[in-house]
Amino acid sequence: MRKTFGDVTVTVDGDLVATAEIHRPPDNFFDTALIASLADAYAWLDERPDAWAIVLCSEGKHFCAGADLTGRSGRARPVGAGGAKGLYAEAVRLFETQTPVVAAVQGAAVGGGLGLACSADFRVASPQARFCANFARLGFHHGFGLSVTLPAIVGQQRALELLYTGRRMGGEEAARIGLADRLAGQDELRAAAHQLASEIAGSAPLAVRSIRAAMREGLADRARDAMSRELAEQERLRQTTDFAEGVRASAERRTPRFEGR
Repeated sequence: MRKTFGDVTVTVDGDLVATAEIHRPPDNFFDTALIASLADAYAWLDERPDAWAIVLCSEGKHFCAGADLTGRSGRARPVGAGGAKGLYAEAVRLFETQTPVVAAVQGAAVGGGLGLACSADFRVASPQARFCANFARLGFHHGFGLSVTLPAIVGQQRALELLYTGRRMGGEEAARIGLADRLAGQDELRAAAHQLASEIAGSAPLAVRSIRAAMREGLADRARDAMSRELAEQERLRQTTDFAEGVRASAERRTPRFEGR
């Protein structure tokens, strides 16, 4: 069975594992509409008796490059004019889903794309994957609830390092620190994510949902509160010279020259 939600397609093949695939190749930049579509897909799957786990994946070169701050995709920018507030309102719905999610991360999970990956229960990555919380390198504050999710996954100190430096991390290092739960070759990535989802779906679904609710208790509320604070800081920093320079440098693919103002 196949159903479409905007740029997200959902496939349910009868093996208790559903696939939710994002279709905005090659970079899979998101905006409010895309996150809303993904949240709608999750909500639909929550009500299905034949979907006990979800594989989240993306078409194209990269898992998700976050928000398109430089306009490379040709789409309207989601940040600005109140767009980020609506985006985060839809993002909270991802944390409210009841079905376990395994993200298959190929290529880049950058910025908000890292936040999307961290909203899942597990991440399966290829060695060629790149994880990057590049916000500070743009003169910006991180978002998508990473204040809550990233420390829970990799620990407070590691999260601070990644957020302060904005450095890129490959799939093998991500696996070593727990950001990626399993590592698989590029050609086997989706199969490996499906295998993990199948292992989850092999357990009693009511028990899994009960355990998940206990282990993630309050996560949606914490993510909502975090995104409110993150948004306020993003709006403040968006007015700075450093943010303008960070975005310009990213578009020009050069090292930014920040001035602290």
